Amino acid sequence: MTTRTDPLRSAAWNADLTEDERDRARRGIVEKSYGKGAYICHRGDRLDYWTGVLTGLVKISTISRSGKAMTFAGIGEGGWFGEGSVLKDEARKYDLVVLRDTRLAMMNRATFLWLFENSVGFNRYLVRQLNERMGQFIATIEHDRILDAKARVARNLAWLFNPVLYPGSGTSIEISQEELALLSGVSRPVVNRALHELEAEKLLRAEHGRIEVRDIGTLARYE
Repeated sequence: MTTRTDPLRSAAWNADLTEDERDRARRGIVEKSYGKGAYICHRGDRLDYWTGVLTGLVKISTISRSGKAMTFAGIGEGGWFGEGSVLKDEARKYDLVVLRDTRLAMMNRATFLWLFENSVGFNRYLVRQLNERMGQFIATIEHDRILDAKARVARNLAWLFNPVLYPGSGTSIEISQEELALLSGVSRPVVNRALHELEAEKLLRAEHGRIEVRDIGTLARYE
């Protein structure tokens, strides 16, 4: 595998590994590409891979028996997910949907478990990741039950700049209003109105297909 296509280059946990661990990880990863709208897996499917987003955007969501849709998280470039299901060796309890053309790095379960059992650095990363993800899911419940639509848009956008879950995100992100609407659980017109109001409050700058965040702290606490 050449350096140009090395999936570990953009992985935050790469720096925590020894060279031998890094080589083991690299040999256990395959890359797969998905087109916009494709399902990586459905709720109840098995997906025995720890998965990283090299390029693109993935939505973790579910639909209740009554037909209510709920989005748990959006996973952007640099984000890794699915460690809980891999550790517990269970089927996925959510749908994984690709919101734009996406390229994934997929680490097989055997390699993941070897790192889990042998690498101190890898385990430190997992603890940070799981702690941050727990906070994200608790916040999602709050968003859905308490916050109005604009606040939900603000906070869902802020999560995409979380430095632990999405390292290297910087201060801007390429995301469409349609994609942000799907992540926030609101309509595209609602996102359009919310972005204009948040821009007027000088919290962000919205351009076609791109959002530059100017006050991430306020967006993350927006009510």
